[in-house]
Amino acid sequence: MNPSQDSLRRRSFIKKSLAGAAAWGALSLPGRAAAARRTEPDGGKTSAFPTRVLGRTGLRLPIVSMGVMNADNENLVRAALDAGLIHLDTAHGYQRGRNEEMIGRVLKGRPRDSFVIATKAVGEPRDRQTGLFSPETKAEPFLQKVDLSLQRLGLDYVDILYLHNVLYRDSVLFEPLLKALETVKKSGKARFVGVSTHTNMPEVIDTARESGLYDVVLTSYNFREQNLDALEAAIARAAEAGVGIVAMKTQAGVYWDKEKTEPINMKAALRWALRNSHIATAIPGMTTFDQLQLNLEVLKDPVLSPRDWQDLHLERKTGGLYCQQCRTCLPQCPAGLPLPSIMRSYMYAYGYGNLGAAHDLLSSLDLPASPCGDCGSCRVTCAQGFEVKARVTDIARLSRTPREFLG
Repeated sequence: MNPSQDSLRRRSFIKKSLAGAAAWGALSLPGRAAAARRTEPDGGKTSAFPTRVLGRTGLRLPIVSMGVMNADNENLVRAALDAGLIHLDTAHGYQRGRNEEMIGRVLKGRPRDSFVIATKAVGEPRDRQTGLFSPETKAEPFLQKVDLSLQRLGLDYVDILYLHNVLYRDSVLFEPLLKALETVKKSGKARFVGVSTHTNMPEVIDTARESGLYDVVLTSYNFREQNLDALEAAIARAAEAGVGIVAMKTQAGVYWDKEKTEPINMKAALRWALRNSHIATAIPGMTTFDQLQLNLEVLKDPVLSPRDWQDLHLERKTGGLYCQQCRTCLPQCPAGLPLPSIMRSYMYAYGYGNLGAAHDLLSSLDLPASPCGDCGSCRVTCAQGFEVKARVTDIARLSRTPREFLG
């Protein structure tokens, strides 16, 4: 799409979708010092959309926000902000930094109190199998990532900084990175700090709550989660203690099959997540105006209908593209492959259509040229019934493609 076509598309979208958002106006967010003292949101502002308060942060957000991970269209992000999706979620590593740079260009000239920005940084190094930080993991490289993120975004501070992709209690409480987060918060470079997790979520959420440091948890949460009772109980405990809960991976892989002949009902999946009142907001990824329009429609009508329940096929326990990251496969693999991460890259490629993100994740894993080459029949039994060897062999081909070909 050329720039003129994109501009026309954006104007058409805004004209169509903003009729219901005229009352949004500029969201009045408290300053950093005031926010630290507030437990209630600002009053006196009206919104065309349902909103919830993000725990003790006092931030009042629309129940749907924008996950920007896969987006590369500045006009799409502008349209989301103009429509009232004032919370944007990104990360230091998304699109090798280009995602934060793109958001920075979009934000330029906008009042700082009209948007809420979250970014994430990973503590490194860490063991690729256990996800635990090594003794060599220090605070300084993490702090340097935060400074670079702020530079890319063109901001003096972000509203939320997450310690990204944490798997276990020991990592949540890893002292060098806890001190780094405290330093960032005290310096004013982040108003609030949090942790993100899509593995072993109940343990991570409970630990974040118990720590007293983390203001927010960003967690995987969707209708396909197998350990749902424990996850929802942990979410409830955290929310009741004042920890803000943000949901990701709400669309559960987008498709039931890699051929994309069976799409998951996106509205139903998002409504399912939002039915939980402890979820302050969800951050479904958006890459097209059609996806943005769909999510705005959910905002205007978030109630899960009987037809939605039917479309989610809750009785279907196997298949799909969404890996539960349960890690029960790890001890079964004689090659010691980081199978959950490989499965996640498979979902990025076939579910999200994001070959770049899939390639970047695969490259970070330092896989052998033929990951399953030494095995005849695969000994791994996946809890979801995935054909592990077939998927690993399939997606591993992508790592041999030059990154510059993938955008």
